[in-house]
Amino acid sequence: MVLPREARLIGAVLAGGVGLALDLVGVAAFVRARTTVNPMRPQNTRALVQTGLYARSRNPMYVGQALMLAGWAGWLGHPAGVLALVALVAWLNRFQIAPEERWLRERFGAEFDRYCERVPRWL
Repeated sequence: MVLPREARLIGAVLAGGVGLALDLVGVAAFVRARTTVNPMRPQNTRALVQTGLYARSRNPMYVGQALMLAGWAGWLGHPAGVLALVALVAWLNRFQIAPEERWLRERFGAEFDRYCERVPRWL
C-alpha cells in the first residue's frame, strides 16, 4: 500500500525532525560534558555522559540518524529505503558502536558496565 503524498510528507518531516532534535540534544550533552563528539576518536572521551537522553539510550545520536533516514525512506516510499535503514543499523552496531563500547569499557570499566545494564543500546 502506498500512502498519499501528504501522509508521507508529514511522516518524513516528523521522523526527520525528531531525529535531528535527538542529534542536536545529544551533541549538546557531549559539549556540556566537555567530551568528544567525534565517533572516530573514542580515545578522546573524557566523560561518560549518562544524563538526559543518555539516561534512556546509550546512542541517541545514532537513533536520531536512523530516524532521519527512516523519514527520508518513508518520503521516497520505496522498499530500498527500508533496506538502507536496516543496513545502517546493522553497520552501526557492528562497525561503530561495538568498537566504541569496547573502548568505553576499557576506559570506564565497571561504571560503563553498570550503565550498559541500566540503559539500552538503542531505545
